[in-house]
Amino acid sequence: MACSAASSALISSNPSAFPTKSTAPIASAPFSRTLALPKSFVGLRKSFQSSAPRSFSSTRGARSRRSFAVRASSELPLVGNIAPDFEAEAVFDQEFIKVKLSEYIGKKYVILFFYPLDFTFVCPTEITAFSDRYEEFKQLNTEILGVSVDSVFSHLAWVQTDRKSGGLGDLQYPLVSDVTKSISKSFGVLIPDQGIALRGLFIIDKEGIIQHSTINNLAIGRSVDETKRTLQALQYVQENPDEVCPAGWKPGEKSMKPDPKGSKEYFSAIA
Repeated sequence: MACSAASSALISSNPSAFPTKSTAPIASAPFSRTLALPKSFVGLRKSFQSSAPRSFSSTRGARSRRSFAVRASSELPLVGNIAPDFEAEAVFDQEFIKVKLSEYIGKKYVILFFYPLDFTFVCPTEITAFSDRYEEFKQLNTEILGVSVDSVFSHLAWVQTDRKSGGLGDLQYPLVSDVTKSISKSFGVLIPDQGIALRGLFIIDKEGIIQHSTINNLAIGRSVDETKRTLQALQYVQENPDEVCPAGWKPGEKSMKPDPKGSKEYFSAIA
């Protein structure tokens, strides 16, 4: 498989409203979105079925290919809203622990990322990449949490497997078990008919607000560099509320005033 991760109540992995352990659905009709999956994506425990084969032609003659798709249901966009709360078992330092998302409120930023399954292929490259650079995020007062629908026993076995054999080795952050799939569902990344999560990543600030999200299809890995850059931009604008960060902004580069006069200063400086 080519995949393989403030002011109102939070939603819990055990359906009840925060501060208890429950989920409360957003009052809106859910919609579904279709995400294209490359032909090369194979190896799922349950195969994907194409609902609408696509064809295209070229100057060399007509060719056709199967189009694979996944359907992930979602609620309203989560960015700008309170992160759904959850409490779940996790593996950290080869021990079973409890993780509750809302416990980080007022203390740390959180990078929460979902991945499809343990013992797969793209997933360990992402998980170990974040672990290898954990100290960089720690210096930014940020915790990292990985989540999949696997059990804590599967997580533990994977952590205890050497990297040279496709395992993870020891990690610097917890791997959360979402066996009920309630966490993946509440963050809008669950593929219901497959029972696994898309590659969703969320940056949650110290007030418990989701400030950034990105969702990749199963075959596409994520960038630690871009995640860190986005986190730094978020922290900068929160510390400097009268400024905004332009495209590709990195610490030390010029920011922008979000008004007609102030923005001209930025544009003239980069021209």
